[in-house]
Amino acid sequence: MNKTLRSLALSAVVAMLPVTAVIATEAPTLRIATEGAYPPFNYFTADGKLAGFDIEIGRALCAKMQAQCSFVAQDWDGIIPALLANKYDLIIASMFITDERRQKVDFTDPYQKSAMTFVVPKDSSLSDFSPAAMAGKTIGAQGSTTQADYLTAVFPDSDVRLYPTQDAVNLDLVSGRLDAQVGDMIPMLDWTQKSDDGSCCKLAGEPISDPQYVGQGVGIALRQDDDKLRESLNLALAALIADGTYKAINDKFFSVNLLTLKK
Repeated sequence: MNKTLRSLALSAVVAMLPVTAVIATEAPTLRIATEGAYPPFNYFTADGKLAGFDIEIGRALCAKMQAQCSFVAQDWDGIIPALLANKYDLIIASMFITDERRQKVDFTDPYQKSAMTFVVPKDSSLSDFSPAAMAGKTIGAQGSTTQADYLTAVFPDSDVRLYPTQDAVNLDLVSGRLDAQVGDMIPMLDWTQKSDDGSCCKLAGEPISDPQYVGQGVGIALRQDDDKLRESLNLALAALIADGTYKAINDKFFSVNLLTLKK
């Protein structure tokens, strides 16, 4: 068989393969990083295992790609530097897709929409969250996040305090050391409605959806030269959405659809 015929035959075989088989031929063994400190998206169970929405999405993607995958927890501040240092292959950690981050890493298609929100104590009288009204107020956020970028840029006259983890922000709000905090809307909704400590507090103001800060949604981060891996992940994600797997995982954790932020 000459080269042309061999090429045509191979193309015909590939065209007949299911999507998962085509993806699998391109997928290496994958090392996946997450934070492990951002419930309900990623966290450790009492027996020390990683769990949450991000983890289940990652496992479903690996199953669809027929890839062998392992997970590792990484502190948020170092999660992109460690990816660039080749300590793992991708990040599934509810990371907003922003132009600033795109200068360092690439992203898949979004697997969540994104918005931020103010959170205040239930007895708070705050209702105006303009920079002028919040001047002199103490506002918290997790450091090295888009929430931190938003607060430091938009509220120069407020006392902005940044923390290593979201749990630390929550604790200071509960303890009365903050007038308000800004967090990712879905985790804050989950925290205030489903946890004992979060019952002290409520979401306030309008959702913050400025694309300058919340980006173009939440995506999976990977190195900029990993084009084949990005394409494979996008195909697998589309397949999860099409066959209902994404919705099944979504509904285990949330009362709203993360692709639309609606019920």
